Amino acid sequence: MTQTQPIRIGTRGSALALAQAHETRDRLAAAHSLPADAFEIVVIKTTGDRVLDRPLKEIGGKGLFTREIEDALLSVQIDIAVHSMKDMPTVQPEGLVIDCYLPREDVRDAFVSGAYAGISELPQGAVVGSSSLRRRAQLAARRPDLTLVEFRGNVQTRLKKLEEGVAVATFLAMAGLSRLDMLHVARGAVSPDEMLPAVAQGCIGVERRGDDARMAGLLAAIGDGDSALRVAAERAFLARLDGSCQTPIAGLAELDGGRLRLRGEILRPDGSAVIAGERIGPAGDGPAMGTDLAEELRGRAPSDFFDWS
Repeated sequence: MTQTQPIRIGTRGSALALAQAHETRDRLAAAHSLPADAFEIVVIKTTGDRVLDRPLKEIGGKGLFTREIEDALLSVQIDIAVHSMKDMPTVQPEGLVIDCYLPREDVRDAFVSGAYAGISELPQGAVVGSSSLRRRAQLAARRPDLTLVEFRGNVQTRLKKLEEGVAVATFLAMAGLSRLDMLHVARGAVSPDEMLPAVAQGCIGVERRGDDARMAGLLAAIGDGDSALRVAAERAFLARLDGSCQTPIAGLAELDGGRLRLRGEILRPDGSAVIAGERIGPAGDGPAMGTDLAEELRGRAPSDFFDWS
C-alpha cells in the first residue's frame, strides 16, 4: 500500500458521515499498521443530501442516501463505502456486499430541546420536529395532542431549526451525537421501552464489491461479530416487512451470552395503531427469528395497515 494507491473510502459529506468514515479509516490503519496517506476520503453528494425541502417518502425513500455512493463503488471510483446501516435498503445492488460492521454505538434516540427535559414535560399542542416517520408515529401514539412537523437536514441543520423556534423539541440518534462529541446536546436518552429504535440504528456498515478479495481481507480484521448478529436479525425483520419510508417500523436485537432477544413493531403513520412482538432464541437464529416475527406482525395487521404508495 503506497500513497499513490490509497484505499478510497466513499461517504456522504455531513459531519456525521465524515466522522464515521474517519472511524473506519482509523480502525483499518490500526489493524494493518497503515499510515494516514494509505487512505483517501471521497465525499459523494447523494440525492437525499441535495433535496431537503420535501419528505423522503415523496422523493424515493432510503436509497436516496446510498445510490450515488453505490454507483461509485460499482464503477471502481471508490474501494469501500461507509454507511449508517439504518439508512440502508434491505436489498443491495448486484455485485455489492456488506459483511463488515463496526462495534455498535448506543442504539437509543436522544430527546433534544432547549426548554423541556423529556417527552412527558412537553405541554399540550407543543410543536415537535422530525423527519423520521417512525419517531413521528411513535410520538403520535404516545402523545396525540402534540403538533408534529417535518424536520429534515443534518444534525447541525436541525439544531439550528430548534434555535429559530421552528419547533420546541426534536429527536436525534445518541450514536450520532456520540460520534460527533455532542452528547451534551441531548437532554436525555429515550429508553427503547419507550421508543423502540430504527432497525440497525447506531451501527456503521462497510460496503465493498463482492469480488474484491483484497478489501474483504482488510475489512475482516475490523468487523464486530456481535454487531453483525444483531443487525442480521433486525434487517431480516425489516426485509420481510418490505420496510420503506412509507411504513413506520422499529426493531432491536440484544444479545445476552448466546441468546438473542428481538423486539419489533409496526405502526400506522398517525400513531393510531401499534402492533408489537418479540422473539428470544439462539443468537445464530437471528435472521429466522426476524422473518418469523415479521410474519406474525403482518398476520396481526389489518389488510389496509401498510402503505405501499
